[in-house]
Amino acid sequence: MNGATPPHSIGELSARTGVSVRTIRFYSDTGLLPPTDRTPAGYRRYGEAALDRLHLIGVLRELDVGLTTVRRVLDGDLTVAEAAVAHADATALHIRALRLRHSVLRLVARRDASPEETVLMHRIARLTSDERRRLIADFIAALEAGTPHARDAAAALRTALPELPDEPSDAQLAAWVELAELVADDGFRERMARAALPPADEDVLPGVAPEAVAELVPFVRRTVAGARAAGIDPEGDEAAPVVDAVTARFAAVLGRPDGPELREWLAGRFEAGHDPLVERYWRLVWTLNDWQVVPGHLPFQPWMAQALRRPGRVSPSRR
Repeated sequence: MNGATPPHSIGELSARTGVSVRTIRFYSDTGLLPPTDRTPAGYRRYGEAALDRLHLIGVLRELDVGLTTVRRVLDGDLTVAEAAVAHADATALHIRALRLRHSVLRLVARRDASPEETVLMHRIARLTSDERRRLIADFIAALEAGTPHARDAAAALRTALPELPDEPSDAQLAAWVELAELVADDGFRERMARAALPPADEDVLPGVAPEAVAELVPFVRRTVAGARAAGIDPEGDEAAPVVDAVTARFAAVLGRPDGPELREWLAGRFEAGHDPLVERYWRLVWTLNDWQVVPGHLPFQPWMAQALRRPGRVSPSRR
């Protein structure tokens, strides 16, 4: 025994490791740190191996590894590496849950939500991926059971299903909550059945000769796409020349004067057959799926209708 390190008391283990006496006693009582020996008076004593064991317990517990897993590592049923892999996966899930909770809290604050809205948003945000898919699938299935036009709408929706990422951004979470609220509304389903697809060019200008439609609608689409790409607000002053260019082209092709009557007629045509809530649905899908919004692929009607409806713009601008 000459030169052998004397056994340590619980107090000495605490002093050498920084672990509290109470915690060491708990580990010892539960069998995680069995004593190497006992004094004649029954006091527990621990050898160097117990000191190393306590160091490992401390590291694993600091990493938030559960006591059951710690015991399996100490008993040799699980390697430290295996425990680390399992715990890393669990930690990743926990981090994801915390990020989601953080995003929900910021969304609640941003929307100044009522208690009822807060509960609803929390439930929507916590849906599993399978539950989210089922929510959208049920919405589409209800459309498929409707009219032929509704079935066409359902087919369009199936080409671009919304998918909330495992680690969504704040914008994606907000988009998912808003989209889930939309599809849960029976009234919205009826609107989607009527207007999921953009109207055909001839439907934008009913009663207008096909050759005139073939010239006018592409012109408006290109003009509005250019205005959007330039960041022009339809209600801002910079939109006035865009409106003037569109109405001037319509006046020339249709042989009508560019005046309040023509502009009022155009605003009515651009508003008809287009549902802003349906357009909102597609924008939310783009946000969720992290797809780039291409200005030329957006419906041009709402931009033009908004630009024409700005107070004082129904009459031609003075040049």
